[in-house]
Amino acid sequence: MQQRRYKRALARAAAVGFATAAAVLALGAPASAHVTVTPDGTDAGTYTILTFSVPHGCDDASTTAVAIQIPEPLNAITPTVNPGWDVEKVLTELDEPVVDSHGNEVTERVSEIRYTAHTPLPDGYRDVFELSLRLPEETAGQTLHFPVVQICGDAEHPWIQIAEDGQDADELDSPAPFIEVTAPGDEAEDTAATVEGAATEPAAADEDNTLTYAAIALGALGTVLAGLALLRGRRTA
Repeated sequence: MQQRRYKRALARAAAVGFATAAAVLALGAPASAHVTVTPDGTDAGTYTILTFSVPHGCDDASTTAVAIQIPEPLNAITPTVNPGWDVEKVLTELDEPVVDSHGNEVTERVSEIRYTAHTPLPDGYRDVFELSLRLPEETAGQTLHFPVVQICGDAEHPWIQIAEDGQDADELDSPAPFIEVTAPGDEAEDTAATVEGAATEPAAADEDNTLTYAAIALGALGTVLAGLALLRGRRTA
């Protein structure tokens, strides 16, 4: 029964496009209460943990299930067991087998992760869902979207809208959570630039201090020499 609900929600969303999401959200929560995703790393070719946050129900109704769509080319997903929720992987056959990072042939992928609540999550309370996965090298520079269907008993809220080129995702009523994958080393280069800048500034300050001390020393020496000359002049007189 629950699987039919998921499929019906996704089919309806696909049939009517983003207009459905906009109509649903007309009664929904403000932008700050969107379902969001936070990665602990974004470098292509590395593993990351994605944390999805569900901060409210559907128009005051309690959340009973959450279905997270997994975009291609992500294949292997390891969901974290969340107390109070049943978790299920939905597998889809690949059109053609692929070889994973360990050299194994893969014939199917995880296309969706479904969490079903033992006890409905009340509106106004939040929960988080963690997924561990590897960001393939070819995703560097890409934006990966994770459409989410939030089920609240007989109600549902599809967070599925994807911004078009040049459009701000914040302008969408019901945006799909997304991450931006970075090229390997981008974060390291930024860190190195910051460290280099921090190292250069003290060096410049040290040079300024050296010149200041030298000027003070020369000034003191000049004062001493002037005093000696004055004493000699008095003795001669």
